[in-house]
Amino acid sequence: MSQVVWSADAHRDYLDILAYIADDNPDAAERVVDAIEDAGNRLSEFATGRPGRVTGTYEKVVTGLPYIIAYALTDEAVVVVRVIHAARDWQEEEWP
Repeated sequence: MSQVVWSADAHRDYLDILAYIADDNPDAAERVVDAIEDAGNRLSEFATGRPGRVTGTYEKVVTGLPYIIAYALTDEAVVVVRVIHAARDWQEEEWP
């Protein structure tokens, strides 16, 4: 079992999602970010997403939601790099 580490960018994405949804529905916002967090943390047991659009990453779709968790594997951990809305156009050069 690997440790899951959330990068600063992934944490910022998570907080942005929470704030955006909470403007309309705070309860839904909590449910969404809980589902994202649960899906990310489960990567410690089962990190088998598809190869990512960004070199060196993998992607896991959050079940029932339009969010993708992009992560990288190291010897010590699963590193959640970003949490992106599936409709968003994201380019490798925009990533850290």
